[in-house]
Amino acid sequence: MNRALSLAAVVLALSAGVAHAQTPPDPGPRIAAQAEAMKKLAMMDGVWRGPAWTITPTGRHEVTQTERIGPLLAGSVKVVEGRGYNPDGSTGFNALGIISYEPDTGVYSMRSYAMGRAGDFKLNPTGDGYVWEIPAGPMTIRYTAVIKDGALREIGERIMEGRPPAQFFEMNLKRVGDSAWPTAGAVPPK
Repeated sequence: MNRALSLAAVVLALSAGVAHAQTPPDPGPRIAAQAEAMKKLAMMDGVWRGPAWTITPTGRHEVTQTERIGPLLAGSVKVVEGRGYNPDGSTGFNALGIISYEPDTGVYSMRSYAMGRAGDFKLNPTGDGYVWEIPAGPMTIRYTAVIKDGALREIGERIMEGRPPAQFFEMNLKRVGDSAWPTAGAVPPK
């Protein structure tokens, strides 16, 4: 029995050694496919600013919303940071999103971090923007953005079966410039 265990251990060790010695696949084609797919969302890139409102449990809350959006990892992902500034200049809302594309499935997704929560959500590019949704129990939260002529308008709606969509959020931003973010400021090797 000990000899059988020893033989099995040798076979496992040799198998692991052979697997370790194999050359890993070239990531270049995957990264190129991801970067190509992300070109559908290039109109998002830049710095944006404008008014926004949302309905909260205490009523309508208005902010000055800013977004800075840019590519990272050789253009294979898009990074989005949104900040909502209260009338007194304090930050009332801050969110981070990372948009990616999976070549094996053809699916875009957004990893979102906001208000102490995180999640992965399907994102669909459209001819003039995008739509993404958050499943929320018996309802779906749907965000729809249209980007045209230097303007980005995004609305948020609560969708429940058998009821008309209920809008609870809107931002109307103007593109205020280019941004080297998030690639600018990388730590150099020396």
